[in-house]
Amino acid sequence: MSTDLRVVLCTAPRDKAEGLARALVEERLVACVNLVPIRSVYRWQGKVVDDEETLLIMKTGSARVADLMARVPQLHPYTVPEVVSLTAEAVLPSYLAWALTESTPAG
Repeated sequence: MSTDLRVVLCTAPRDKAEGLARALVEERLVACVNLVPIRSVYRWQGKVVDDEETLLIMKTGSARVADLMARVPQLHPYTVPEVVSLTAEAVLPSYLAWALTESTPAG
């Protein structure tokens, strides 16, 4: 049972994550963002990097994913930000209704 809710993952530097999250909520691109401190190990420009970052777990409607994917690189400090959209298979109906309402443009 698929829903119209998407969970979008993004990592960001710890000092930039809150501003990024707040902007995306204020712009109604997402209903909410959970900020989780993480440690990431990845390869970048031929070197293995070990960074403390923040994982942004964003919830939005499927209709907003393209706009979100376009906006994150404009706000994000990384050259290649991680932005991965996952389909939510089952969601509490009241939460789904709230999330879709809050990620719909005002008007």
